[in-house]
Amino acid sequence: MRQGITGATVVAGVVGSPITHSLSPLIHNAWIEMAQIDAVYVAFSPPTDAFRAFAEGLRGGVIRGLNVTLPFKVDALNVADHVAEPAAQAGAANLLIFNPDGSITADNTDGLGLLGALAAQAPGFDPRLGPAVILGAGGAARGAAAALITAGSPEVRIVNRTLERAETLANAVDGNTRAFPLSAAVSAFVDANVVINTTSAGITGGEVLKVPLDATPACAVIMDMTYKPLLTPFLASAGALGRRTVDGLEMLVRQAIPSFEAFFGCAASPNLDVRALCLAAMERTP
Repeated sequence: MRQGITGATVVAGVVGSPITHSLSPLIHNAWIEMAQIDAVYVAFSPPTDAFRAFAEGLRGGVIRGLNVTLPFKVDALNVADHVAEPAAQAGAANLLIFNPDGSITADNTDGLGLLGALAAQAPGFDPRLGPAVILGAGGAARGAAAALITAGSPEVRIVNRTLERAETLANAVDGNTRAFPLSAAVSAFVDANVVINTTSAGITGGEVLKVPLDATPACAVIMDMTYKPLLTPFLASAGALGRRTVDGLEMLVRQAIPSFEAFFGCAASPNLDVRALCLAAMERTP
């Protein structure tokens, strides 16, 4: 148990709006305690129109770094002086490091989180074995597309209600991509190796995402980036069809691992089941 925060305590955190729901402080502080390092991880929620001023004020290492979530991922990329290749490919950053010389480095660990979640919950999954389908055309979709192309997917298909947005995203990613309107989802699904929902549709109290999952092959893996609820209607539909499913909580945990190492210079303990801690917290605050 930590004895207190001092001037030597290394500070990192997560920034977003809203942020009260975030499980990132739980995950990182559990790893901090396990590693017995003098550090703390906290949450920040600046006004949505003041992110740049907030980030600029942290230059010089006031804190070590930030994980960045909605709606600030593009802003985080734009405020950086140095951009790592994963962030450049994704067109967004979920990780900022504040260097002692006053510069800011942007990176993106979402791709690692996505691929790690697929490996953990769909053992044997190989992105090289067939097309990947991504539902949605926002920043999360671009990050997923870039990660899958890099991992060897022969084609990434972007399915979105607005075809123009899907085309814009497909053109922005360096690789073999195609855009489909939602009305043509069957054509995109027919030989899919994996289908990933990057939209917020399907969460409790929200719009249910209606797509023809029965058009996917029996071997297809179905993933939802949403983790509240853990079992979304999208994943429930996939499970009812006998498809293997991957949830968003696993991605959250997996993307946090390289962030922790970047912040604190040590590995996140594999002996601590942070997923179980998150599940317990989710049960307490539905």
